[in-house]
Amino acid sequence: MVSVPGGVRHRFCLGGRAPDVFALQSPPPSLGPPLVALAVLAAVGAVLGALGSAVVRRLSNPVGKYRLLYAGVLFPYALLAVGVLALLGLGPAVVAAVGFEPGLLSGGVGYFVVFLAAGVVGLAAYAPTIRGVRAVRAIDLSTGRALATMARYVVGLSAIAATAMAALRLGADGASPLVLAAGLPVVVAVFVYASPWALPLVRATTTPSGATADRLAALRSRAGLDVRDVVVLDTDDAETASAHVRGPPGYRRLFVTSTFLDAFDDDVAAALLAVQTGRVDAHVLERRVGSVVVAAVPLVAAVTGAGPRWPLLGLSAAAVAVGFWLTRRGVRAADDRAAERVGTDVVADAFERYAESHAMEPSRRRVPNPLSATVPLGDRIDRLRA
Repeated sequence: MVSVPGGVRHRFCLGGRAPDVFALQSPPPSLGPPLVALAVLAAVGAVLGALGSAVVRRLSNPVGKYRLLYAGVLFPYALLAVGVLALLGLGPAVVAAVGFEPGLLSGGVGYFVVFLAAGVVGLAAYAPTIRGVRAVRAIDLSTGRALATMARYVVGLSAIAATAMAALRLGADGASPLVLAAGLPVVVAVFVYASPWALPLVRATTTPSGATADRLAALRSRAGLDVRDVVVLDTDDAETASAHVRGPPGYRRLFVTSTFLDAFDDDVAAALLAVQTGRVDAHVLERRVGSVVVAAVPLVAAVTGAGPRWPLLGLSAAAVAVGFWLTRRGVRAADDRAAERVGTDVVADAFERYAESHAMEPSRRRVPNPLSATVPLGDRIDRLRA
């Protein structure tokens, strides 16, 4: 048994169940240590975001570097906050303070509290970067509006993640770590394919009508994109022009941003939608998510002691490398299919217009990054031009 601050005790057993960091024990955990940790994590996150933004603004291609800052620094820091706050017993402490009896509901509330608190840490780190993004992209994005939009996303994502963890915990009661690892792909698949319904809960959306609906129908026909319906995401302030297809076969939904419709003419928009058609045909999303899931199964088994640790960790690393290589091949295949449908130069021009609309210089790499599931945009343009 291992004791941690706050009075929460955890069981780490090589052949037993996965540790349950939300198990309520007697005496009730104290709120003091996790709240202090939350304040410290938020303060450090704010400093980290401010320093990162100051550095990125002075680099070449700052828009691309901001994306790396979010994906490579701030998001992992928020994940670290999840682990720290969970180990310090923030969820059980809040549940005990509210007076919930131990059970599935209290466990779900505990998970939600931890994810939401980690989201607050992420918002603290994100806030200092908004001014920099506004400057390098020359957009009219207020800090309050950006934080409000992101806060809604954090609340919704925390609720979804807490529901998933509570369901996984319920299914894992009395099960071996190997069964727990095997059940992980099922949970991930359910929530990935539930995104057509989940995304409108965390983002402001509208249903296209009139001339907009007619234009989208014509663009979809030109791109060969077969989806059940279309939803427009409100991005007028952020000016993010993008399009994505989500959902299981038979209920795929196209999400386009309002900026996408305003910033691009029909040739560019049709080419970018044709790329989405190619991604659906090449199963790019399934390759990416499948890579993570396949890698996560031996990783969970190694952490919970269901098998030899180092061979399982090696297997997990190999699964990531192979899966992301297959994903990059899928990205290139999607570009090829789009080029066959609307023309090679049209797709290359559309990529350049996409980069221009985001004030971003297309990046290039001489050696592919084995830990990246994407192909640099500049390399994709050069390949099409060639």
